[in-house]
Amino acid sequence: MHSLLLTPEVRPGTVAGIVQWFGAMQAQDMASGLWSLGARLPGAGVGDVEAALERREAIRTWPMRGTVHLVPPADARWMLDLMGVRALAGAAKRRATIGLSERAADRGVELLGEALAGGKRLTRAECLAAVAAGGVELSGQMGYHLLWYASQRGVTCIAPHIGKEQSFVLLDEWAPKPNRPSREEALGLIATRFFRSHGPATRADLARWTGLTMTDVRAGIAAAGPALGTVAVDGVEMFADPAVLDAATTTRDDWAALPGFDEYMLGYQDRTMMVDKRHLDAIVPGGNGIFKSTLVERGRVVATWKRTLGKKAVTVDVTPLTSFAPAARERAEACLEPYAQFVGLPPRVRWLSVNNP
Repeated sequence: MHSLLLTPEVRPGTVAGIVQWFGAMQAQDMASGLWSLGARLPGAGVGDVEAALERREAIRTWPMRGTVHLVPPADARWMLDLMGVRALAGAAKRRATIGLSERAADRGVELLGEALAGGKRLTRAECLAAVAAGGVELSGQMGYHLLWYASQRGVTCIAPHIGKEQSFVLLDEWAPKPNRPSREEALGLIATRFFRSHGPATRADLARWTGLTMTDVRAGIAAAGPALGTVAVDGVEMFADPAVLDAATTTRDDWAALPGFDEYMLGYQDRTMMVDKRHLDAIVPGGNGIFKSTLVERGRVVATWKRTLGKKAVTVDVTPLTSFAPAARERAEACLEPYAQFVGLPPRVRWLSVNNP
């Protein structure tokens, strides 16, 4: 919980600081990404987080696993070079599947670069219209692939929404001063940030999170040097930030309400430290990669929740994984208060039947 910035002791206090701590935070679903930040910024509202993203404290792109993450702007390019290139290697096969030629894809990227040059910011629809106007016709999944391909190549990145629409800008314009570590340094940086923000975790966890080979994982841990310490968990060697290990010496009765796509559950090969295996299907139904929002007590998932935003209140439906005593229900409802404050609506909590397989 300390590593994941879910206790007060180690919170950086800014969006930039949080994203720098993690290195990358999954943000495929923007609402989840905003609350992942808000949950670690007590007292902040959704408008505060959105304003920080407008100030470019973090940007969104596809740095690894072909999945959108929030990353520090200055680190986006080396992350794409180090990890994104592995996803890019499969682009030709994907294009063949959807019927998009390499020539059309490359021309589309050129047209996007031209349309966005000079500080322009276009919605997804406007980007695709600009490509079509340049003579590249897109259908089906071609448009999404092209937008991904342009960002994966480091030409564009995702800017904050315009209204409810995703928008795109040129990476060079939004991150004009990129960090340029050597490959060895980059491996050490990503290893340090992963274990600092997710530890204790294993080598296999780092490989899963980054998509890197185990050879690169071992090289990254070696390059990190004393920035990482080891700890045995049930006889398994794991890595973490020594300072965080030193801080986590007391047992705290912590509760947290987290979004579905939060780093708390992502990036781990084995999630049994967070939840009993028998409850995994309640959190990721059918193993389809769609994570439900969770209530966490002392580092363990005890319920899932779903919110519905209304005009006068936010309705939260809570599904316990086990029976809750009245006192636990009170604590659970109290831990949902920060989310209600974040979205600026009073909460209305409804308790559903226990999901007990």
